[in-house]
Amino acid sequence: MQFITLDSERLTPSKIVCVGRNYTAHIAELNNETPDEMVLFNKPNSAITHTLRAQHNGDVLHYETELCFVVKNRKFVGVGLGLDLTKRTVQSKLKNKGLPWERAKAFDGSVVFSEFVALSGSVHDFKFELKINGAVIQQGDTHFMLSKPDAILQEISEFMSLDDGDVVMTGTPSGVGEVAENSTFSVALYANEQCLIEHQWQVA
Repeated sequence: MQFITLDSERLTPSKIVCVGRNYTAHIAELNNETPDEMVLFNKPNSAITHTLRAQHNGDVLHYETELCFVVKNRKFVGVGLGLDLTKRTVQSKLKNKGLPWERAKAFDGSVVFSEFVALSGSVHDFKFELKINGAVIQQGDTHFMLSKPDAILQEISEFMSLDDGDVVMTGTPSGVGEVAENSTFSVALYANEQCLIEHQWQVA
């Protein structure tokens, strides 16, 4: 079983719950329709990896940087960043046929996480960015989310139990693309203009 780290404590999520199409600009860049209700899908614990790779079983992977929360006692208690890794070609074929996305989203090694830090009760606004080889590629801000973190937690909790250690990924802003071999991915998370987390992956 794979783990995440919250302030040096190792936690083992039973699942990762992901929100799709939560930023208007990202919806537009993939030519998707704006959803009438929250788009949700799951990744299993086996999806977690600590190594960022450019391919999986011959399929090129795309990155999506996301603000993430870890759950305890049915509340968000920690915040971090993750890369939702997607087989975009596979996903497009599945969507065109009206089929589920698991083959494109839930495969082994389809998500990497930074460390998580404990949430302060006074912090509600977050900004984050992804740099690839030193160039800013993605920038996210909770102000631009269609569904805010509190609303996401409430809606998920209406139909699904969240176990201690589970992670919720809240969607990606525009700027997604292919994971290139030998690239350096750097992410940073800010709250109230203070940097909470900086993390780096070297693509294997």
